[in-house]
Amino acid sequence: MLCSILVSFDRTAPKILLFIQDGSMGLEFMLIHEVGKMKQILKQAGFEITTATMSGEIIKTDSVTIEPDLKLSEVKIENYEGFIIPCMAVGDTLVTSEEISFVKKVVSQGKPLAAQLGGVYILAKAGILNGKKYALIDDASMSPVFKSGIYSGRGVVQDGIIITSGVCPAMAREKGYQDGTGMLAQTLIDAIKAKTK
Repeated sequence: MLCSILVSFDRTAPKILLFIQDGSMGLEFMLIHEVGKMKQILKQAGFEITTATMSGEIIKTDSVTIEPDLKLSEVKIENYEGFIIPCMAVGDTLVTSEEISFVKKVVSQGKPLAAQLGGVYILAKAGILNGKKYALIDDASMSPVFKSGIYSGRGVVQDGIIITSGVCPAMAREKGYQDGTGMLAQTLIDAIKAKTK
C-alpha cells in the first residue's frame, strides 16, 4: 500500500501550455471568460497549466492579474502534452514570426494544438491549415492565408491534431453565437488522452 502511495506522489500531472497573445481589445472580459474558463476546465481534468506570453510581463486589469510562467521563446515543446491558444480578441495583423515558428514546431512534433478565433489566424499564417478543416466565425476562404484550408463552420472542428473554434466569448456576446471555449478545451483534453492511451 505504501509503495502505491509513493508512486502516485511521484507522478506529475501532464502539462498543457496556454499561450496568451498580448494586447487584447477586451482584456478583462477575455481573461475572465476565455482564459479563466480554459484554465478551470483543464485543471479539473487533471492537467498542469503553464502560461506563456511573448513578453513574459504581468497582465493586469481591475480584477484579474496573470503572471506568465514563461516567455514564448523559453518554451520547450517536448515538455507539454498539448497547447491551447485563446482568441483574446486579437486579429491576424498582430501575428509575429515567433508565433508562426512556434506553432510550426508544435505541429512538427505531433502535439495536439487548439486555437480559438484570433488564435486560428496564427495557424493560418503558419500554413498549418493547408488541406485541413478549420473553424472560424465566418468563411475566410477568399483570404490568402485561409485559401488552402477547408472552412467547416463556426463550431469546434478537429482535423487530426489541429482543433479550432470560430467563436470566442467576445464574439458570442456581440453576435449571439455559441461560445466555443468549453468545447475547445474539452476536445483538446480528449485528443491528448487519445494520443497517450
